[in-house]
Amino acid sequence: MIETVTSAPPAPIATFRGEPVLELPQDLYIPPDALEVFLETFQGPLDLLLYLIRKHNLDVLDIPMAKLTAQYLEYVELMRQKSLELAAEYLVMAAVLIELKSRMLLPRPALQGAEDADPRAELVRRLLAYEQMKLAAQRLDQLPQAGRDFALVQVWLDKEAQQLLPDVSTEDLRQAWLWLLQRANVNRHHRVTREQLSVREHMTQILRRLQDVKFLEFTQLFSPQLGIAKLIVTFLAILELAREALVEVTQQEPYAPIYVKLTHGLTVV
Repeated sequence: MIETVTSAPPAPIATFRGEPVLELPQDLYIPPDALEVFLETFQGPLDLLLYLIRKHNLDVLDIPMAKLTAQYLEYVELMRQKSLELAAEYLVMAAVLIELKSRMLLPRPALQGAEDADPRAELVRRLLAYEQMKLAAQRLDQLPQAGRDFALVQVWLDKEAQQLLPDVSTEDLRQAWLWLLQRANVNRHHRVTREQLSVREHMTQILRRLQDVKFLEFTQLFSPQLGIAKLIVTFLAILELAREALVEVTQQEPYAPIYVKLTHGLTVV
C-alpha cells in the first residue's frame, strides 16, 4: 500500500493588491542609497573641526595643523562621494586649513621689536566663539518646552459676578427729555415774555423736594403745565446738581425709569 503525502503550500511573504506573493521577483531593484544611516551630523565646517579636536583630545589653543588638516580632509572626501553640494562649504575651510598648515611649515623671519602673529589665532577665536554658542544652545534646549516636556492646560472658571446697575448715559437723558416735550404740547403758540428764571433757584427747590424723600422719579421733578421755559430750567438745574455731585441719577436697567436722589450724607439748609 502506497501512502501519498501532500505538503502544505508555502506561506506568502507579502500581499500585493490582494494577491499573495510567494517568492521575491527576479527583477526587483533596490537602489544603493535607499537607506542611509547618519552616525554623525555636523552643522558646518566649524562644527566638524570642533568635533575632531574634542575627539582626539587636541588643544584648541595650540592646534597641530598637520594632523587636524589630514583628519578634516578624510571627512571631506567622504562627503564629496555622497553629495558635492554638501561638501562645498567644507572645501572652503579645507583650503583655509591647508594655507595655515603651509604658513606653519614656512620659516618665520625674525622681526625686531615685534612678535610674530600666530596664523592660527583667527581660527582659534572662531572655534571658541562657536563652542560657546553651541553650549548656550544646548542649555537653552534643556529648558522645559511646551509641547515637548509639558502640555498646556486651560481651565475655565465660572464665577457669578455681582450685578452692577448700568450708568445713566446722555442718550437716556435725551430720550426722557423728548418724552417730556411731547407732554408739554410743544405745538401750541407761545408768547415771548420777559420772565426771568434762575437755575440756582430751581436747584434749591429740587434739593428741598428730595430732602424729605429717599428718591424721586425723573419725570416727577417736572411740571409740563408750567411751560417749556420752566422745563428747560428744571432740566438744567438737575444737570448742574449732578455735575456738582449734589444728586445721584440712577437707572436699574436700560429703558427703565430714571431716579434722582440726594447724595449720601448731604443736608439741605
